[in-house]
Amino acid sequence: MQFHHYGYVSGDPRVQPALGEGLDRPEALPDEVDVLIVGTGPAGMIMAAQLSQFPHVRTRIVERRPGRLEIGHADGIQARSVETFQAFGFAGRITAEAYRITEMAFWKPDPARPDHIIRTARAADDPEGISEFPHLIVNQARVLDYLAESAVNGPARIRPDFGIEFKGLEFDDQSDYPVSVTLKHVAGPEEGRERTVRAKYVVGCDGARSGVRSAIGCTLKGDQANHAWGVMDVLARTDFPDIRTKCAIQSHAGGSILLIPREGGHLFRMYVDLGEVPADGSNAVRNTPIEQIIAKANEILTPYTLDVRNVAWHSVYEVGHRLTDRFDDVEDPDTGRLPRVFITGDACHTHSAKAGQGMNVSMQDGFNLGWKLGYVLSGRSSASLLSTYSAERQVVAKNLIDFDKQWSTMMAKRPEEFENPGELEEFYTRTIEFPAGFMTEYAPSMITNGAEHQALATGFPIGKRFKSAMVSRVCDGNPLQLGHQAKADGRWRLYVFADAANADGASKTRDLAEWLTQATESPLNAAFPTGTWVDWFDVKVIYQQRHEDIAIQQVPSVFKPEVGPFALEDLENVFGVAPDQDIFDVRGVDRDGALVVVRPDQYVADVLPLSHVERLSELFSRFQA
Repeated sequence: MQFHHYGYVSGDPRVQPALGEGLDRPEALPDEVDVLIVGTGPAGMIMAAQLSQFPHVRTRIVERRPGRLEIGHADGIQARSVETFQAFGFAGRITAEAYRITEMAFWKPDPARPDHIIRTARAADDPEGISEFPHLIVNQARVLDYLAESAVNGPARIRPDFGIEFKGLEFDDQSDYPVSVTLKHVAGPEEGRERTVRAKYVVGCDGARSGVRSAIGCTLKGDQANHAWGVMDVLARTDFPDIRTKCAIQSHAGGSILLIPREGGHLFRMYVDLGEVPADGSNAVRNTPIEQIIAKANEILTPYTLDVRNVAWHSVYEVGHRLTDRFDDVEDPDTGRLPRVFITGDACHTHSAKAGQGMNVSMQDGFNLGWKLGYVLSGRSSASLLSTYSAERQVVAKNLIDFDKQWSTMMAKRPEEFENPGELEEFYTRTIEFPAGFMTEYAPSMITNGAEHQALATGFPIGKRFKSAMVSRVCDGNPLQLGHQAKADGRWRLYVFADAANADGASKTRDLAEWLTQATESPLNAAFPTGTWVDWFDVKVIYQQRHEDIAIQQVPSVFKPEVGPFALEDLENVFGVAPDQDIFDVRGVDRDGALVVVRPDQYVADVLPLSHVERLSELFSRFQA
């Protein structure tokens, strides 16, 4: 963490200097804003945290609730989300308070006594080691707290405006603020008052019953599985031996349970199979009392018993899989109209909770859109960039729903319905990369190139998130995860994997460094709307030598940029290979060198030879304002 480059800091270094809108942010919601976010769920709050890094963009986030969420419905935090939290600065703190999943146990009927269950298998949660980050369980409310802290500590000082409900919107394409939003104060001193706020862009992060979605004419379409589940967070005494292990429990006749231990050492969640429900749409099952859910759980757990002492939260839901046909307000892209209103998370995709994906995918929706809005409204990019949001994220949501259909269907099966007795645990192990959040792969677009040069760095697939590996920092010899040095600061990243030459000699790496700083076509020499290239690009070099064999004074200046008002030299962007693992081998990087270009949301945009500077220039020229 760097924080003295603006001057000596004696307080909390996570609080960045206020800039732009953050210098004199009005307490009351203004009449005109650049971005109006509706809803403080996971997608809305991660977008606020990202846009707080764009202090010259006026962003407000409104929420119907009168204050912070206290009891969250979601709890599963996949490894990709923890990786994202690392970029926002709180992965370590949330990991410390969370429950960590390391394995899953599978329970099935005892062949000798079918009315009893026995443990039949254990499966490692990440058997292939696909991530250095853990799979966590923690209350959604705590995730929102950390994202809120990141938003208020950012230069723009973004805070939610609570007690304000979305009522509707209208368009006026002739206005500088073309979206007029009707809001109503439902809590606080102005309760009952309606008002209009004009915005350049509106983002609906307002859940499955989204008013923003309805306002732009989108509908959730899909199927209802007509199968109900009771979910409860409880404190209980039990003789079930795996109560602190994630479990898939299948009984002979009593249905199934998905058991999720919760943070804090005592709380746990149970998804309890309530069976088939009528297709008449009566929703009567949603009135199932908690006592009946507990009784059903005891039936499934036989011969073990569950004595519930306290119920923190419970609900009943029917599994449904629905998706909107677009994630923005552009009904016909062929008209050339660009989006002004967007929807994220449950507003555009709903599914069961048992794959643990709702909050995770929603946050990636917000992360994807947040930096793009920041670029357009800062004048760094053309508005056409915003069309990539729906194009990229709708595919991800469709893949999620297809996966969740498989998983939730299998969880609802009776044991005898499986052709292979180990089918459930085999599916869990075989598909672990998907629910962990690492299967997302964006197709070629204006911000993601094709794979013509993928062979130069096979471990950094284009379109997928940048996968970290160990390196050794030259200035101090510290062994570090390279990917962990990337912050959610809205910057593009250029990872220069050097050719075999050392820093003090002629090389392709030195030629590229010279081009980056001197060529007029270099993206580092663009006309930036604010700041210098250091505010928009993070350029790092990874040499093939050990850190002690690299003379840092000989490293080209582009890798040691001047930062802050005192023009201090940043020495922390120069790396050598780690003593025990060579990143060139670990990630399949060609020894002739390679340039890996990574988007602000951590996805690889291109891999190219060090000498292909025209391709690099062309990539950024596509969306430049």
